[in-house]
Amino acid sequence: MTLGTPHGPFQEGEVVLLVDFKGRRYTTWLVQGSTFYTHMGHIDHQAIIGVEEGSWIATSKGNLLLAFRPTLADFVLEMPRTRQVIYPKDLGGIIIYADIFPGARVLEAGLGSGALTLALLRAVGESGYVVTYELQESVAEKAMANILSLISNTDALEVKIADLYEGIQESNLDRIIL
Repeated sequence: MTLGTPHGPFQEGEVVLLVDFKGRRYTTWLVQGSTFYTHMGHIDHQAIIGVEEGSWIATSKGNLLLAFRPTLADFVLEMPRTRQVIYPKDLGGIIIYADIFPGARVLEAGLGSGALTLALLRAVGESGYVVTYELQESVAEKAMANILSLISNTDALEVKIADLYEGIQESNLDRIIL
């Protein structure tokens, strides 16, 4: 599983973080034929697809932006959401205080925007497991779109459309995050 750490040139479907000289940060999903617009000019996505991370990209007005892959914190702050997002400063505390460790089997109540799920997946690693109970399929679909924006392999994640209060099927869990 790669979580926000792919290597090589940018590819279509990836999220890119563009940073200007004043430190302003912009994220966009790379789509062939699309354009990113800003007050500093526009950039065709084709100008970003295929270039290496850390490259300077010129806008139509000649302004330069640095292109990076967003960190998990960058992505969480900018991710599309329909539910309340858990912010990076809180994600760290949850991971530490809940003592989420590599290889842990974790149950999560509700997907929300997917931010906590992403942090949990990173913390449990490839040898761990996260199962999430979500009441609404529409919420799960939007959260999974966010999750899949940063990770391509979701083998360590199981999403169940069910009410946690009606009981769980899992046993031998290491942690439960409510």
